[in-house]
Amino acid sequence: SPHHSFRYNRIPMNYEAAFHVGGVPVYGDVILAPMAGYSDVPYRALCRAYGSAMHYTEFTPVEALIGRRVHPRFAQRLDKQAGERPFVIQIFGNDAQKLLRAAQRVLQWQPDIIDVNMGCATRKVSGRGAGVGMMPQPALVAETFRLLTSHLPVPVSGKIRLGWDEAQKNYGDIARILVDNGAALIALHGRTKVQQYGGQADWDAIADLRRLVAVPVIGNGDVQTPQDIDRMKAHTGCDGVMIGRAAIGNPWIFARQDKTTLPLAAVAAAARLHLVEMLAYYGRRDGLLLFRKHLKQYAAADAAALLTISDADELLARLDELATSPTTEKVA
Repeated sequence: SPHHSFRYNRIPMNYEAAFHVGGVPVYGDVILAPMAGYSDVPYRALCRAYGSAMHYTEFTPVEALIGRRVHPRFAQRLDKQAGERPFVIQIFGNDAQKLLRAAQRVLQWQPDIIDVNMGCATRKVSGRGAGVGMMPQPALVAETFRLLTSHLPVPVSGKIRLGWDEAQKNYGDIARILVDNGAALIALHGRTKVQQYGGQADWDAIADLRRLVAVPVIGNGDVQTPQDIDRMKAHTGCDGVMIGRAAIGNPWIFARQDKTTLPLAAVAAAARLHLVEMLAYYGRRDGLLLFRKHLKQYAAADAAALLTISDADELLARLDELATSPTTEKVA
């Protein structure tokens, strides 16, 4: 991996883990969600610096992992920063044998945990029986986890939703199948496939799952503020809280710090650090292009003008100006 400027503090020997995934300790209770196009090496590094305790790769299709060679585009998804632990590789597919072969293949990237995505609700994934499309297929779920947990030397986890729709909320049955077949952790997004990201996440279901299984449970859905983290934990009893969309442009949430209380200069400084990481990792052209979607989220009020800048050095200089500005203006 290219050099990265973020470095993590060493965990004190007497620091107690929040929970364990199999034999893997997790030192914290707030976790960056796996998000396609966002949970890459630079952003995971930034979120970890602010306190995200465990990191998932962007999900990777099994078909990309079982050929003669892994295409560089997908191999990059499996990359990690030195010292990035616990490191979770997330895969998806609709065939148990292919999922096993893919999981065995990614062991060369030295994951601490392998996760099966059973939560993606996009038509392209779920429509072919992968992602949340696995949930209406309990036999496939059972075979997948039986194979993975009996053939892999690392813990296996699953990320699920409530089910396909209101009439098929089978998260409890699927959770029992996961645990009966060796799963070491379950993450639950409290919505159905049909809901996508609309409506309200069902925290009662997360509480129900926490009572139902003995393995750690991570809750996901409608955590927008630092206060929501503790509200979800109190309401559900979950072991950890997973944050997705609300973390984009907002790594402070992992430190339980409210972004709206920060001066614009502090936000600009973090955005600049993120840009430096993106440029170092992807190169100046791709790094700048890929950073734009993050830039919109950091400071909406200033994003329009900043997005017109097409030169990396010019954008860095502008972010420097904002970061050193004496203004006490808060983020909009």
